[in-house]
Amino acid sequence: MSRLDRSLIAGIPIFQGMAPADLDGILHKARSQRIAKDQTVFEQEGEAHSFFLLLDGHVRVVKTTPDGQQVIVRYISPGELMGIAHALGRTTYPASAVAAVDCVVLAWPGPVWPEMAATFPNFGAGTYKTVGARLQETQAHVVELATKQVEQRVAHALLRLVKQTGRKTEDGILIDFPISRQDIAEMTGTTLHTVSRLLTAWEDKGLVKSGRQKVTVVEPHLLFTLAEGQADKG
Repeated sequence: MSRLDRSLIAGIPIFQGMAPADLDGILHKARSQRIAKDQTVFEQEGEAHSFFLLLDGHVRVVKTTPDGQQVIVRYISPGELMGIAHALGRTTYPASAVAAVDCVVLAWPGPVWPEMAATFPNFGAGTYKTVGARLQETQAHVVELATKQVEQRVAHALLRLVKQTGRKTEDGILIDFPISRQDIAEMTGTTLHTVSRLLTAWEDKGLVKSGRQKVTVVEPHLLFTLAEGQADKG
């Protein structure tokens, strides 16, 4: 296998400040993988054999509830770690990860995580920071599901995706990967019918534009007022 170039990870925050030789050492333990769209990177409750860094593409993290319902917990963007079960003290993955588009990942064997975290304090601290931020995000999401109206939840979900992946276009801010109405329903604990009804209503009001697996937010500020429950209902 050809050697991976350290420029792949040099600009990523958890690897910043590391000596070139250290970056080479970290990459020596990694392998590069291409993951086709809709292919699973790892499965919920599967053995945590590896952890991953997403280099290119977008990945959706999906949790299946005990009653068999699928919930999209978050989307992973380039430069983010995933599958870091060992940082949570787990030997299995808490959720599944599925490629939303064709992706390129770096994969390390799960058991090398403690060694990397101990050898490179910045990497260890960065990983724990990621875990902490995601736990906070999950708690906020649970509160949102319990306390917000469905319209607010869908508006919040679109704004989160715009913040994470938004790309400015002539029409507004495009969520820059394919996302279906079913995906939005699974993010917000609602039904496909409800998401379709809301997006159609928002399109009529000029807030969003949506096509096949495409959503553009035309009026982010108005969508934010909706998300916060401040919009005029008339």
